[in-house]
Amino acid sequence: MIPARYAASRFPGKLMQDLGGKTVIRRTYEATAATNLFDDVFVVTDSAIIYNEIVNNGGKAIMSVKEHECGSDRIAEAIANLDIDVVINVQGDEPFTDKESLIKLIEVFKADDEKLVDLASLMVNITNEHEIKNPNTVKVIIDQFDFALYFSRSPIPFLRDKSVDVKYFKHKGVYAFRKQALLDFYNLPMKTLEASEKLEQLRYLEYGKRIKMVETDVEGIEIDTPEDLERAKKVWK
Repeated sequence: MIPARYAASRFPGKLMQDLGGKTVIRRTYEATAATNLFDDVFVVTDSAIIYNEIVNNGGKAIMSVKEHECGSDRIAEAIANLDIDVVINVQGDEPFTDKESLIKLIEVFKADDEKLVDLASLMVNITNEHEIKNPNTVKVIIDQFDFALYFSRSPIPFLRDKSVDVKYFKHKGVYAFRKQALLDFYNLPMKTLEASEKLEQLRYLEYGKRIKMVETDVEGIEIDTPEDLERAKKVWK
């Protein structure tokens, strides 16, 4: 499932911007489908413009019935009546979909015989100080078993003792959900941590869901700003 909203706050209409002769959302859809990892791939959107862009070019799309605050809500509505076990959320603004990283997420559930994992998601090690301090870069800290402890726009952990060798991880917004965890999220109200940080993954943690983090070395390009789009165009060439 690829949630796709037209009215992005930082870069409105970004998913319909041109990237090498096709729109960003079409690039993302085609790259995701081309991995051949999934039984089906859909764009889930509230925009007739995005819906028509996908359907008119041979893809599959679902129109949201309700207005939604976040991608998880949008996907939960779409999959409520589908016969599935696990759903992968690929962000619509990440046209450089990485197959190997998606395989890692799927393997988490194949190995989870006791069903201890509610969600799995990706993280990448970052060392650039500006990126660590940038509030648009979401950081995650994990326990010894790679389960997420917390996500924040702030630099976490705070490095009070400079002699400690700390690794910082950037959270990549690619998720794999058990269907029930996603439906639970949809029916539970937002709490204070999510409202404060504006990070939907905190709702899962606040309600006791377990998020298994998987490290990848493929950072990709998230198109959040016009500058990101220009960088993506250079990479595409």
